[in-house]
Amino acid sequence: MASQVSRSLNGHSDIPQPRKIALVTGITGQDGSYLTEFLLEKGYQVHGLIRRSSNFNTQRINHIYVDPHNANKALMKLHYADLSDASSLRRWLDVIKPDEVYNLAAQSHVAVSFEIPDYTADVVATGALRLLEAVRSHNIDNGRAIKYYQAGSSEMFGSTPPPQSETTPFHPRSPYAASKCAAHWYTVNYREAYGLYACNGILFNHESPRRGENFVTRKITRALGRIKVGLQTKLFLGNIQASRDWGFAGDYVEAMWLMLQQEKPDDYVVATEESHTVEEFLEVSFGYVGLNWKDHVEIDKRYFRPTEVDNLKGDASKAKEMLGWKPKVGFEKLVKMMVDEDLELAKREKVLADAGYIDAQQQP
Repeated sequence: MASQVSRSLNGHSDIPQPRKIALVTGITGQDGSYLTEFLLEKGYQVHGLIRRSSNFNTQRINHIYVDPHNANKALMKLHYADLSDASSLRRWLDVIKPDEVYNLAAQSHVAVSFEIPDYTADVVATGALRLLEAVRSHNIDNGRAIKYYQAGSSEMFGSTPPPQSETTPFHPRSPYAASKCAAHWYTVNYREAYGLYACNGILFNHESPRRGENFVTRKITRALGRIKVGLQTKLFLGNIQASRDWGFAGDYVEAMWLMLQQEKPDDYVVATEESHTVEEFLEVSFGYVGLNWKDHVEIDKRYFRPTEVDNLKGDASKAKEMLGWKPKVGFEKLVKMMVDEDLELAKREKVLADAGYIDAQQQP
């Protein structure tokens, strides 16, 4: 087991203390990358499970990756596994022996879940069940007590009117949301049936410059950067009246960690308690760079969902009181942060386009 040296008040080294070990599924995603950074700063050793792919998908964690041959510095390690493969989950639990497990992996795109519902349910719902069962059996066989975090979603509330708290009934409106509801109740069941230290974090929408480009906030800021430098003229969107509680992903991973540091496991809503429409996001982002969004945005019906979720706004009172957590980044600061990053990305892209290395006309 990796160790870290504790220091006494006079600055001299005391007995080396073992590092806490965390296992993170979905480590290559937005939340996984921010959580890994956070845990490494806390002195953890972090192990991530990644899927086999013909293309590298580790861009979000490349900046913290250290070759495992550099054993003293490689505190993040990656292993191949999949939530659809129960044997791989149990094997890595036995090998790594983590103190904490964070299940962030998912097919997390709501619109895509309507197109691949079976796969979404297998990974998001049954995948969580496989991991919970692997943790339970590992604990029994090894006399251990792993703490488990399950990533929930505000999409589980669906059409239930805001504000939404831990006691608000779920009314999911997509295969993704329904699958997340199943994962939530599996987690509650394993906590109640087996005494597993298992928490659900019901996180409302959380964004960042690392957000996937097919999520509406990043789709907007990515297109905006290209429009500003002349690589694109139009942005096609669906329902811009949908209202969401948007926060910064870097703030939300702290809440995940705090849940597993409490005396007893519980479920928590994590949110900013403010709701903004997609249209408001357009106004702030385009206005920030001196453009009028109405000159560039067109509504395309293909981006409307079969069942829409109109308004999500969280009540995070419990997290504030019990965890001492509150968001640090507000809505406008978040939007401007994302625009700044994507404007720089677009400028680099324009250099390549002007030099003839890429086709600048791929977008209308």
